[in-house]
Amino acid sequence: MKNERVLITGASSGIGWELAKLFARDGYDLIVVARNAEKLNQLKRELETAHGVNVAVVVKDLTRQDHVTALYEELRENGLRVDMLVNNAGYGLYGKFIETDLQDELNMIELNVVTLTHLTKLFLPDMVKRNKGRIMNVASTAAFQPGPMMAVYYATKAYVLSFTEALENELKGTNVTVTALCPGATATGFESRANLQQSKLFKSGVMDVQTVARIGYDAFLNGKTIVIPGWKNRLLANSVRFLPRKLVTSVVRMIQEKA
Repeated sequence: MKNERVLITGASSGIGWELAKLFARDGYDLIVVARNAEKLNQLKRELETAHGVNVAVVVKDLTRQDHVTALYEELRENGLRVDMLVNNAGYGLYGKFIETDLQDELNMIELNVVTLTHLTKLFLPDMVKRNKGRIMNVASTAAFQPGPMMAVYYATKAYVLSFTEALENELKGTNVTVTALCPGATATGFESRANLQQSKLFKSGVMDVQTVARIGYDAFLNGKTIVIPGWKNRLLANSVRFLPRKLVTSVVRMIQEKA
């Protein structure tokens, strides 16, 4: 056992679920958070049986900031120290901005941006005081350019990437690291929630979630600041820096259109 505990949000599916399996395999205790109690308890049973770790299940709606505060307070009251924080919870929404649902967009900003910031604000000071800790913020290759047809989602991920890089600079001289995991199109169920299944982006091929999680996991434990799984994703994310912004935006629009 590692005698360290990892908090993972959005652990009931996708990348969060796969990361939980990797941490448990290596002997880390876990706190898994999401709205789906049934899936979290299934994960708990699987990991505790297979690896002998302790898995605490916390059911919260992280689009609500009172639930975020309650999560932190409950963990403190129960003496559950968080050594690593994985801000994985988030979702996307496909469609023209003038046609998408306002409340869905606001909830997405709340979860992708506000909750991630709030949790980091709560847990990071404790890590700095102990001079030890790690935070992973799950961003996306969407962070590197504007995204017509998913305007708000792309903007939220740009925030996550910028926030992570700034924190990494502020934390120099400490033993606390911050990592932005920036996957491209990945088969996680995200595409169904975002209504993206028929887009050219997802029709052109996706990475499997186990590979994305493993690459992110290894880079996270090595203290890397930005990790982009897959050579095609790395090429695309880096090439946009050298192209005119309007051209980049037009290309993204073309890729986002339905096939």
